[in-house]
Amino acid sequence: MELEAGALVAGGDALGRMPSGKVVFIEGALPGETIEVELTDLRRDYAKAIATRVISASTNRVTPSCPHVADRCGGCQWQHLALGAQYEAKVRIAIESLVRIGRVAVNDDLVMRAASGGRLPGAGYRTTVRLAFDAHGRPGFRERSTNRVVPVGECLVAHPRLHRAIAAITSRPGSDVEVTLRCSAATEVVGAVVHGDERSVRGLEAVDVLGDDARLVETVHGTDLVVSMGSFFQSGVAAADLLVDAVCLLAGPEALSGTFGQVVDAYGGVGLFAATIVPTHVPVTLIESNPRAVADARVNLASRRATIIESTVEAWNAQPAGLVIADPARTGLGAAGVAVLAATRAPVIVLVSCDAAAGARDVRLLSDAGYELDDLLVLDLFPHTNHLEMVTRLCRINASDESRPVTRFFEGLAPPAA
Repeated sequence: MELEAGALVAGGDALGRMPSGKVVFIEGALPGETIEVELTDLRRDYAKAIATRVISASTNRVTPSCPHVADRCGGCQWQHLALGAQYEAKVRIAIESLVRIGRVAVNDDLVMRAASGGRLPGAGYRTTVRLAFDAHGRPGFRERSTNRVVPVGECLVAHPRLHRAIAAITSRPGSDVEVTLRCSAATEVVGAVVHGDERSVRGLEAVDVLGDDARLVETVHGTDLVVSMGSFFQSGVAAADLLVDAVCLLAGPEALSGTFGQVVDAYGGVGLFAATIVPTHVPVTLIESNPRAVADARVNLASRRATIIESTVEAWNAQPAGLVIADPARTGLGAAGVAVLAATRAPVIVLVSCDAAAGARDVRLLSDAGYELDDLLVLDLFPHTNHLEMVTRLCRINASDESRPVTRFFEGLAPPAA
């Protein structure tokens, strides 16, 4: 079947339409292309297809740098799309989500500011990967939408320090086991966590530390952070740096300096934001539910005026705040999380969303709770994938003018002095 491909959507596919008018999500196609497709799933309201031949190619189509793309490795969906065009697509997806789901009125100025967020280079940026193993025990990554494992010798987007471990680690054939690898870009120490029977994994001598409680040290914004293998951390230190830059910029120096009240770091993890951009004299409350991350945060914030609460945000008894930084899981804040954050009556909320639809829903809920979208940055922390990071600044509508931040994108990314 021959189809015309339209815009890229959040799942990474291009939209098309069958002769009947039914919507088709086309894997491997790019906007403006004429392609031959093979239908893989036919539903009442939509269909899914794979591009099997490109008849008329987009000018943004490039040859993938990684040979495993041809084997349908599911790690990178967009290696056939030029890096600049990947970022443009992510900005458009974020903006469209805010308009359609968040009910935000968008102008050209907001779009231009959103597109100034920045992106990572296309290789070596991931310091964390999760290996699966095929029937022969060879390490690799899963094919998109299936459980089939595509064996890999090395990975284009993995940090070079991980290549030796990826090549060395195997499993006993037929074992149901996976291995998470993480390295520190600062110290080059490599850690591993085995998900399943550790006795079935071979080659673990290629790593330096083992287990959820093993700790690495990473340096972000010039600050050393302790990160346990069992704690969530960004995909790499370059991603963490870029994200911290964006949050710092949108928060603004007044709010970060404690002028309007304490800083609340919700879903604070190991203290990525509280330890890097909140000045040491400013009171900060970090809320995190993962015990290992809480233990790491206690180390990372030991020299600061920090209160660390091991709890879900939804169960936290909200206190007045001058600034809230929130970095929830992919599902977003939801109604319960929004209710708690709004109860702080913070004049400024900086929201980090790794899913455009969830972030847009949260913006709409926060709007209903008395906040308005003031600024937006879209980041590409996962080149060659459809994943994006959306950082939004929301201001309380009835907050005084003095408590509304004046920082704008063109003022640079330098954090306030400690």
